[in-house]
Amino acid sequence: MKVKGFMAKTENIGYKAVIIGGSAGSFQVVTNILQSLPADFPLPLLLCLHRLKHVRSGFVEALSLKSKLPVIEPFDKDAIKPGKVYLAPANYHMYIELGNRFALSTEETVNHSRPSIDLSFITAAHAFQNKLIGIILSGANKDGAYGLKVIAEMGGFTIVQDPNQCEMPTMTDAAINLFPKHNVWTIEKITNFLINLK
Repeated sequence: MKVKGFMAKTENIGYKAVIIGGSAGSFQVVTNILQSLPADFPLPLLLCLHRLKHVRSGFVEALSLKSKLPVIEPFDKDAIKPGKVYLAPANYHMYIELGNRFALSTEETVNHSRPSIDLSFITAAHAFQNKLIGIILSGANKDGAYGLKVIAEMGGFTIVQDPNQCEMPTMTDAAINLFPKHNVWTIEKITNFLINLK
């Protein structure tokens, strides 16, 4: 099923990456998205999800059980490659650098969070500009709202999960209130959009 009105834009622009941020209530949504994506999905998928600081195992394994794509926690200076899912490591900020590389940092928390969705989104926006798709999912704080706005201002394509579907709508509401022009979509529409990326 194709999402009418968006496929021509997607194919013409030639997106280079998808970045997704979420917190409380987002894990199951991400799992469902990964389960739906084909093994030949052409873009890197960058995940910045709030998680327990001191629980370092189990998260990647749980996502890998459902994903047809390899799920990886990147190391500092790792290259970003297409067709892989990269999960921000617990208790590290994940920056996206020019030249398609990660940078990890243990600097102070931002929005009480490390990893900070805002930092990942802002740096990805500068690295990929109008070739980036940014998505905010369910969450219990406002992290990511400003970063998603920066993605939009840099020409990227921005999506917010419909707050009516969110377990915790604080994060999505904050993104919409800060920048009302985001696309507000159901998870079904988000998933179909990603499946049809070329």
